[in-house]
Amino acid sequence: MKKAILAVLVLGMVSCQQEKIGYVDNVKLMNDYQEKIDVEAKFKVKAEAMAKKKDSISQAFQLEAQAFQAKAQSMSQKKAQEEYGLMQQKGQFIGQQLQQEEQQLQLEGQTEMDSIVSKVKKEIKAYGKAQGYSYILGGGDGGSVLYGLEANDLTDEIVQLLNGKYKE
Repeated sequence: MKKAILAVLVLGMVSCQQEKIGYVDNVKLMNDYQEKIDVEAKFKVKAEAMAKKKDSISQAFQLEAQAFQAKAQSMSQKKAQEEYGLMQQKGQFIGQQLQQEEQQLQLEGQTEMDSIVSKVKKEIKAYGKAQGYSYILGGGDGGSVLYGLEANDLTDEIVQLLNGKYKE
């Protein structure tokens, strides 16, 4: 009997202990994380350079096509059709090359962003363990926290932690 009462008391004490729960606004966290900001800026510069390259190549090809049209008037119909076919092939090849380069840039950017997200999750997990949290929930757009006390919002602390580690 004494053991049963003792077991109930121990279970009661354990169940009375509150879990330490916090949450992070995922959108704010990622928008304020300096490494993510830097990666986005780097890829914006690369995308702008890609757009300039694409425009330059397109303009050069258009000039070549215009020159061909003027030259084609003095050619035989058969020769003009052959040349036109070659121009079409060249245009398709250039388009494919540019598309591949754009896809490669997008893949590279997505890979870096995935790496950042993975790093952020790892840091949040380490922070939670170090600070004794049972749970750290994700909030913001698409997050699981619909309401939370501001006292439980860990976003600013984790942003400072991440930015501090990034500066190192």
